[in-house]
Amino acid sequence: MKSFFKIVFATMVGLLLTQVVLLFLVIALVAGLAMSGSDSESKEIEAHSILHLTLDQPLIERGSKNPLQSFDWASLEDNSGMPVSTMLVVLQEAAQDKHIDGVFLDLSGIEGDMTQQSRVRRALEDFKRSGKFVIAHSEAYTQGTLLMASMAEPITMAPQGIAMFNGLALEPVFLKGMFDKLDMEIDLIRVGKYKSAGEMLIRENMSEENRYQQSQLLEGIYNEMLTGYSRNLNLTSDSLRSLANLALVRNARTSVAYGLVDSLMYRDQVLEWLKRRTKAKAIDKLNLVTASEYFASLNESVRETLPGMPKGSEEAKDRIAVVYAEGDIVSGQGAEDQIGADRICDALRKARLDQKIKAVVLRINSPGGSALASDLIWRETKMIRQAGKPLVVSMGGVAASGGYYIAAAADSIFAAPTTITGSIGVFGLAPYVGDFMRNKLGITVDRVTTGPYGDLMSLSRRMRPDERALVQEGVNEIYETFVGIVSEGRRSAGQSLSRDSVHALAQGRVYTGRQAMALGLVDRMGDLDDAISCAAKLAKVQKFRLRELPDQEDPFEKILGQMTAVYSRHRLQNELGPLYTPYTKVKHWVENPGIQARMEMNPLVGF
Repeated sequence: MKSFFKIVFATMVGLLLTQVVLLFLVIALVAGLAMSGSDSESKEIEAHSILHLTLDQPLIERGSKNPLQSFDWASLEDNSGMPVSTMLVVLQEAAQDKHIDGVFLDLSGIEGDMTQQSRVRRALEDFKRSGKFVIAHSEAYTQGTLLMASMAEPITMAPQGIAMFNGLALEPVFLKGMFDKLDMEIDLIRVGKYKSAGEMLIRENMSEENRYQQSQLLEGIYNEMLTGYSRNLNLTSDSLRSLANLALVRNARTSVAYGLVDSLMYRDQVLEWLKRRTKAKAIDKLNLVTASEYFASLNESVRETLPGMPKGSEEAKDRIAVVYAEGDIVSGQGAEDQIGADRICDALRKARLDQKIKAVVLRINSPGGSALASDLIWRETKMIRQAGKPLVVSMGGVAASGGYYIAAAADSIFAAPTTITGSIGVFGLAPYVGDFMRNKLGITVDRVTTGPYGDLMSLSRRMRPDERALVQEGVNEIYETFVGIVSEGRRSAGQSLSRDSVHALAQGRVYTGRQAMALGLVDRMGDLDDAISCAAKLAKVQKFRLRELPDQEDPFEKILGQMTAVYSRHRLQNELGPLYTPYTKVKHWVENPGIQARMEMNPLVGF
């Protein structure tokens, strides 16, 4: 018995020491990250400096105060991204800075959705108009990096580099075959022939309706891409389409021959070009400054600004709130990369009740999620308008299904041409795993109930026709509510869309931002800064400061709890690869079995 207690005591001490050591490691890591951030602040911007942009870190909507939020526990590397607004401020200030001679676009890769990339590309175009140079270089151009490079002059490439210019494709994953092998069934109850979010669970390929809408969506995105290329490369969209269709651009030589790249240069030759352009004494004397280093060198008042905020507003009393809603829409608080209904509702409520806040901009980047959570958020947006405060929505890369639901009450909706929006529809899922449990695991289930519907939505038996009719009735009711909310919101924003008109555009159909504007679902093309300017105009304020919401947690709160979750997520991403996205979808649907207002997210191939 004594030996038993000795073992138990030793184990407890060992666990305690392990936790203490782990805590010290976390503190050391946080301190290290903080010190690395302070190192960038000491960077002095010298004369003839070059802004060195790699764009291989994620472009994000909003930065986090938590230094561990973007730390990759699998690789033990800092994977922090840069907010797009920060990048825009950097390029705006650098264009006026006499110490910055130009920009070196070093494009080994590119992160961020097409809408975010488009904002950076336009900022680079503005920078170029200041008369300073922009040079782009890559060893291998994808269509995405080439689109970013297209506004540079010159566009250079390694002589033996690889180039891709072959068009786009969507490749959705379907899981029905897997469920068949597991003796599992999924019953999809939906409204809208285009509502395809659940098709991956019940089909082995796309339905004809989904194939049609995805083709129209892809063509819309592709047209925007070709327009971007042609505007900067002096090539027509038709000629670019022919290059892709005939696969004529295959390597560095053909990239130059067909006008996509200006010249072939090795990296040392690019650095030599920069040396001559900035009159540096030697290549190792080049003053290369990263975006983070340059941003850290700016005064605090400049760093705290966002595009759309007027100059000289540092002491303004009026505020415009920017509420960030990014990720899946879920009930409760949600994680930092989710739109938790409680957290977002609280942020919108703060903006409504704060007398200093004169208008609200809701920045949405979401494919949707829980219909109930979406409705709770919509209610808070409507109350903002009822309180007499303007509400303007700015759509990011995607604001569809539930993401459109929470936008519907806005005075005005801004989107980018490549924003994916619409998908006005709902669906519910009823999984059946009884055969799987019996045939694969040897588990059987019996039951007693107090009535015919006591075990409604049970996973262990198939749904009866009368039960399915009940669920379908609930889905139909939520769809009618959705359509009514959109119709009411669009009419109040000046768009003449009746219930029947919205229904004709809805049924789960997705659109690009430009297509949605032509249909009246979106009011204007523009970025977050345009939405902020519109909100200020509606509120009749000229000088204002921005208030970003929701408030972020203290960086040291919940650190230990986050470590396990973040590590597990990165491990799954590494192990599942392209299957990680469908895995997370199924997992979320199983954990949140309620009716969903969610858009199908397909991987874009070839960008």
